[in-house]
Amino acid sequence: MNRHEHGSSHLDNGKAGGEWTFRSSDDTCRAIPMVDAQLDSRDLFAAGRLVTIAHGEHTYQLRLTAQNKLILTK
Repeated sequence: MNRHEHGSSHLDNGKAGGEWTFRSSDDTCRAIPMVDAQLDSRDLFAAGRLVTIAHGEHTYQLRLTAQNKLILTK
């Protein structure tokens, strides 16, 4: 698995499943399993209640609320 620049993610293609690799603001890197283009939110939010997503030139915040809802903001 390759290391990636801050804020980017990578899907390992070529098999039914894969992994997204995330680098957090404290420069740690972790892999999240992905099966059939699906992530489990428990894996996604294991390190906290906020995920930052870089998409093109924009940055989005995906938050897990106290009511267990997801909110995506720009």
